[in-house]
Formats: sequence, C-alpha cells, structure tokens
Amino acid sequence: MSYSVGMRPEGSPTELERRRLRALALLEQGLAPVDIAQRLGVDRRSVRRWKSAARRGGSQALAARPVPGRPPKLQSRHQPRLEKLLLCGAQAAGFANDLWTCPRIAHLIEREFGVAYHVDHVGRLLRGLGWTPQRPARRARERDEAQIQHWIKADWPRIKKKPIA
Repeated sequence: MSYSVGMRPEGSPTELERRRLRALALLEQGLAPVDIAQRLGVDRRSVRRWKSAARRGGSQALAARPVPGRPPKLQSRHQPRLEKLLLCGAQAAGFANDLWTCPRIAHLIEREFGVAYHVDHVGRLLRGLGWTPQRPARRARERDEAQIQHWIKADWPRIKKKPIA
C-alpha cells in the first residue's frame, strides 16, 4: 500500500472518526501502532499521531470536524442528474451541436438547478464527477470519407514501399 503525505484520506468525516476511535481501542488492547496501521490500512505515523492527540485531549480530540473550505454550490444529490443530462448530449439539452463546453455546462447547471458557476470552476466540478476534458477532432468540412477510404485501399498500397500484410 502506498501513502502520500498531505492528501486527505478517503471517507466521510464520520467514517474517518470511526477509524481513529477503532485505532484508539486497539491501542488500549495493547496492539502496536505498526500492527494497527496495517490492520486499518493507514500509515503508522497516523496511528501515533492519533495516540498522541488522544493522550492530550481524550477521545474528543479524534472527533470528526467539518470539512474545511467552502461547501459546493451544486448539492451532491443533484450530481447524478447532472451526469445523466451530460450523457444525453449537448443537442438534447438544446444546443446546436453535441459539443460540451464549460460555458454550456455552466448555462445548463444554472438553467436546471438554479446554481450559477463561473466557467473556470466547471472543469473542477467535472473532474470531481470523474469526467475529463476532451478536444473535438479537427476535420475539414470538405472531407469526403468515401473518397479517403477508396484512396487508402487502392492508391496507398501502390505508393507504399513495403506491402501491407
């Protein structure tokens, strides 16, 4: 298992508190911090830090605290609906083509949920949903797919030095 310094562990504040209290209970049973860390899937230094905090402030020192930072504008219960709208495509949402851009998504969120997002923050929201930015393939309007396929099959093998296997 690998650990990163400074990254917030996964889980709700309540789940994290439960993990810390479980570690404290195992410490009271006499288990070593290394064994507890392995059992709970955390770093041994975390167990030692929790032990020290509990020694100074009791089990209250391990209590869950509110998550720092501003709460998200779009409530978590709305996120599945947003994702469903995005999966339906931009045209289904009333746009001229099927390309999702940050300004379009910001407009959709405001229209559907009444929440205003700056376009620069839409990317962060999408990354939180597991979406990645995509760039449209640039193609000439005059492009003729049938003619391209014909050229690949007829002319390209003739021009190519080494025959296609």
